[in-house]
Amino acid sequence: MIDHVTIPVSNIERSKEFYEKAFQPLGFKISFGEEGTFWAFDLGNGYLFEIAKAGNNEDITGIHVAFRAPSHEKVRAFYEAAIAAGARDNGEPGPRP
Repeated sequence: MIDHVTIPVSNIERSKEFYEKAFQPLGFKISFGEEGTFWAFDLGNGYLFEIAKAGNNEDITGIHVAFRAPSHEKVRAFYEAAIAAGARDNGEPGPRP
């Protein structure tokens, strides 16, 4: 199950305005964010769709997809399997404050 998706946008404020209007019929609203940096829209049941200013953080890849897992052990196993399959990472599993 996908937990949240973050996509880069070239104009964060114009994109924020666009998604606020486009999501209105679906009832999705901004949950949190940071002016000029990113915005997270609540899709219900804890799921998020996020937009982030492109090129804002060199440590973050262009598109970010986070999956839900039932435990930290499953996250660790997924990480290890992905690395063994040839994935590159931005660091081991854990919080990204």
